[in-house]
Amino acid sequence: MSIKLGDTAPDFQAETSLGDINFYEYLGDSWGILFSHPADYTPVCTTELGYTSKLKSEFEKRGTKVIALSVDGVEDHQNWIRDINETQDTDVQFPIIADKDRTISELYDFIHPNASATATVRSLLIIDPEKKVRLIITYPASTGRNFNEILRVLDSLQLVDSYKVATPVNWEEGDDVIVPPSVSTEEARKIFPKGVKEVKPYLRYTPQPNT
Repeated sequence: MSIKLGDTAPDFQAETSLGDINFYEYLGDSWGILFSHPADYTPVCTTELGYTSKLKSEFEKRGTKVIALSVDGVEDHQNWIRDINETQDTDVQFPIIADKDRTISELYDFIHPNASATATVRSLLIIDPEKKVRLIITYPASTGRNFNEILRVLDSLQLVDSYKVATPVNWEEGDDVIVPPSVSTEEARKIFPKGVKEVKPYLRYTPQPNT
């Protein structure tokens, strides 16, 4: 199965480091981040999970729940979490899915046979409250993810859902945003009281609406 942007994220039951869960019940009405790891006790994953744990308050501010996945078992996850807490100076509180039979990895297309026949690649999905897949990023096993970029995309998605805007290249929270082509300049001047700057008829900026 190949999951694409806009697809409904498949539901599943799973064993995790924090007990059995139903994915949809775990997410509730929150945004969600599901991300896979090649294996437990691996150095890059250890740094990623540690950093994700330290972003707990940032994800909470954005109404987002995090859940990780690895093809190892629950006992390995729990022992590995102790290593992560020790080496990364944190306290991992989000669940790690145990996917020894690779059922969920196959469901979410986390196994890329040409990269590894057994291990999952470093994939990450952002899932909105309607359970729609809004972002898919896949890294090779050797490269750690940039979670500052994940937060940036999450901010952009939530902003875009709340206002009729798009975000330009290298956009950061507080920067000007783009008026999308579907909104006329006349309509934009009514919608965005802070003003609209027209560079070209198709390229128009307005200050970020919620600042």
